[in-house]
Amino acid sequence: MADSDIPHSPPLLLPDAIHERVRPGTALLRLETTHSRQGVLDGAWWPRTRDVAREIPALVSALAEHLGPITRVGLDAVAWNAIPTRLVVDDRVVHLDSFPVGDDTVLITRGERDHFALMVVPPDTEPDAARTAMARAVRADNVTQAAEILVTAVAAPVPGTEEPG
Repeated sequence: MADSDIPHSPPLLLPDAIHERVRPGTALLRLETTHSRQGVLDGAWWPRTRDVAREIPALVSALAEHLGPITRVGLDAVAWNAIPTRLVVDDRVVHLDSFPVGDDTVLITRGERDHFALMVVPPDTEPDAARTAMARAVRADNVTQAAEILVTAVAAPVPGTEEPG
């Protein structure tokens, strides 16, 4: 079968069932089983707030189900409220690091050296824009940085809200 015979889905859309369920508090992951993860991002996360103590435990628990124990989380101190040095999540200590990674990215460490980069969708993002950005971030062929994805998704008009011309 030629590549042109393979039906391709629209590049920035999630399947309808997933699209309806994506809301604040959701993490979407693209977990590849190869050692060479080609995309810039490994997933996306849409926290409800910028409260580390409230948001990070749920994220770490969700990730640990698929990745195994999470040892560190790197966050941008400017984007989050009061980052402690560690949290206990599911009876495990998770160290929190404050880096100038940008408020659009969170870095997750599994073990000693296995890192995952998740795009962070700002909590107050409109749902359609958040879904579009998250869908683009988890594409295996994505080579666009998180900040550019977010700017593009937020700047795009939400269907049905355009000004009459």
